[in-house]
Amino acid sequence: MQSYQEFLDLSVGFPQDGFEIIDDELYFHDLNLMEMIETYGTPLRFTYLPIVSKKIQQAKILFQTAILKHNYRGSYKYCYCTKSSHFKHIVEEALKNDIHLETSSAFDMPMIDTLERQGTVTKDITVICNGFKTYQYKQYIIDMIHDGYKNIIPVLDNKEEFNLYDDEIELDEPCNLGIRIASEEQPDSQFYTSRLGIRSEDIIDFYNNKIADNPNFRVKLLHFFINSGISDTPYYWNELEKYVTLYCKFKKINPELDTLDIGGGMPFKDSLVHDFDYEYMVNEIVNRIKQICAHHEVMEPDIITEFGKYTVAEASGILYKVLGRKQQNDRERWFMIDGSFITNLPDVWALNQKYILLPINNWDSEYERVNLGGITCDGQDYYNQEAHMNSVFMPKTRKVQYLGFFHTGAYQDVLSGYGGIHHCLLPSPKHVLVRRNRDETFNYEVFGEEQNSKQVMKLLGYQ
Repeated sequence: MQSYQEFLDLSVGFPQDGFEIIDDELYFHDLNLMEMIETYGTPLRFTYLPIVSKKIQQAKILFQTAILKHNYRGSYKYCYCTKSSHFKHIVEEALKNDIHLETSSAFDMPMIDTLERQGTVTKDITVICNGFKTYQYKQYIIDMIHDGYKNIIPVLDNKEEFNLYDDEIELDEPCNLGIRIASEEQPDSQFYTSRLGIRSEDIIDFYNNKIADNPNFRVKLLHFFINSGISDTPYYWNELEKYVTLYCKFKKINPELDTLDIGGGMPFKDSLVHDFDYEYMVNEIVNRIKQICAHHEVMEPDIITEFGKYTVAEASGILYKVLGRKQQNDRERWFMIDGSFITNLPDVWALNQKYILLPINNWDSEYERVNLGGITCDGQDYYNQEAHMNSVFMPKTRKVQYLGFFHTGAYQDVLSGYGGIHHCLLPSPKHVLVRRNRDETFNYEVFGEEQNSKQVMKLLGYQ
């Protein structure tokens, strides 16, 4: 019978970029995963920070190349969507790449202010402030604008949001605003229109009635987000054309409008058969915006993107040990892991998200079909199929088995409630950060130890 390594190679082609097998063990971007397990134990969450910079640079090159290819007259600006991962090590790594930020809630603002006070950013950084804003969020925005942050752009999510800015912002130079378009949802959605943003048919009238004659404000940016993400589908291209056309109409009555924020949604590699053509999609987006603007005889806008998952997902993984094997009937064999999908990878449970799943050791062994079970008492705490097949296969062996889920860096820590209380009181796993030194060696830092019982008891009020 074939070994697991031969089986995977025939199934999907392996090794692949970022993964290789050395002496029967899996390496991730040259990281010796078994060595990490032997040093830090499992369950173990790790983040390899150079991947964040790599992804940003790839996107910037793709857009700049497309702009040159199509003789596009606007510029491109990369904004990192902070809600994907607010952690300092992630944001600081992203900011090494001459980028800007997009926020979604009140506490983003003091985070940026802290980064400025420590010298990581300057007050010239562009900050796109999205979301339905609480009073506190709006007040933070106002305070930071008054404090000299020149390029904070509140993106109006509703008409009433403007009222507080109008009451409290008065500057020597007008404050720049954005407006979010309430995009139409996908055909299979339960809703017709996004709950976020202002109806497209209301935007120009709102501008004429409220903002056009106000010397303290100017609308520089129009923003939309298509919930399907960036995808080569008729729905995506139809929505893009609709919103670029609105931009052109708005530009003719508001010459100061010069930026189109096309949101996020660039996919990350969540499967070994992921075949998204990034170069084609970026070229097509840039070309279509240019063609629509040419048709309406309007100058092409500067383009902003708000990539989050794309930026951080592929930098992280989580490693588990198989604690036990259970044969529950003739067909169903379970590997019980020393963690939980519900608590460590909540998108697996909530959204049926798939990640790249691979064994760490025993690649020369035969393979078998298994189900993976978490150790909570919840019936939904399992993983039993890959994105490219309706099964999970692992090495067939009596030896100790380790396995890993990869490209898990977006949202999972914060959705898990990092450092908080988790289902069945399972502790947050240890988290290790990995950087690369100039001599190509690795630098390891324990960002967070595994929770202990005293910390959990304190949170529950027992101490």
